[in-house]
Amino acid sequence: MTTIDAIFALYADRGSASYFGEAVTQAEHALQTAHLAETDKAPPPLIVAALLHDIGHLLHTAGEDVAKRGVDTRHERIGARWLTPHFGRHISEPVRLHVAAKRYLCAIDPDYFARLSPASVKSLELQGGVMRFSDTRQFERQDHWREAVRLRRWDEEAKVPGLIVPPIEHYQPQLEACLQPDAENASENATRRS
Repeated sequence: MTTIDAIFALYADRGSASYFGEAVTQAEHALQTAHLAETDKAPPPLIVAALLHDIGHLLHTAGEDVAKRGVDTRHERIGARWLTPHFGRHISEPVRLHVAAKRYLCAIDPDYFARLSPASVKSLELQGGVMRFSDTRQFERQDHWREAVRLRRWDEEAKVPGLIVPPIEHYQPQLEACLQPDAENASENATRRS
């Protein structure tokens, strides 16, 4: 199975799960985020990061009710670890930083915090709350922090029930273009060994 086949299978198998207190599914949220990135004329790596930013939710086995149970699965780290060997850091780093970007935006932009949904406010609490001002400077020193902030803004908007957007297959060319050169060989070798 190729990396892209694995991604499509993951969304087919687990994408219909609810998106943590929102009125959309995991797949709807991912597709809406990618659509917003594409509409905003983001470069292909950032569109792919937008599509896959919450893949960690589909990879962990903690269940759909983790936020209700007060658990932070650290989905951004799970997703980034999975994405790095397949797509590299230009995609995995915005994914890894998108939770910190929410904390950052809440610290520097009061209007941003005011627009958060109740479910997003709850997850913010679980993820460490609003970033301290001293930590905002440290965040800004990380590679890909600007991309993570752009991703985070699309992320918050991508919760519209019933919105018609392109299907996941629409993003296959971007996914293929962004794959690491040896990613498919590594994926095929891992499949043979298992």
